[in-house]
Amino acid sequence: QVQLVESGGGLVQPGGSLRLSCAASGSGFSIYAMGWYRQAPGKQRELVARITVGGSTNYADSVKGRFTISRDNAKKLVYLQMNSLKPEDTAVYYCRADTPYFDRSYWGQGTQVTVSS
Repeated sequence: QVQLVESGGGLVQPGGSLRLSCAASGSGFSIYAMGWYRQAPGKQRELVARITVGGSTNYADSVKGRFTISRDNAKKLVYLQMNSLKPEDTAVYYCRADTPYFDRSYWGQGTQVTVSS
């Protein structure tokens, strides 16, 4: 069982920055691919950023150049640094762990990010 806890969400003005964190339980963090996803009201959940076991990353086109995903395996944390935030970034942001345990993925409960003046 993998538990994920997100933190760092909140209200920010357009152009501002937030840093989201996701803390993972268990001893297998270093072999999980980790991702950030978001879901805006009335829209499907979408990939924002993902980082593999080997450290390669991919991003949604809408956030490239503005968001950065990183991980600290020793601390079992994954981060999403969000800069130059736009109102369209408003969503609930979810952390996901892709594990080798029966190819199972786990989701955090989400953290709200609101970008508004």
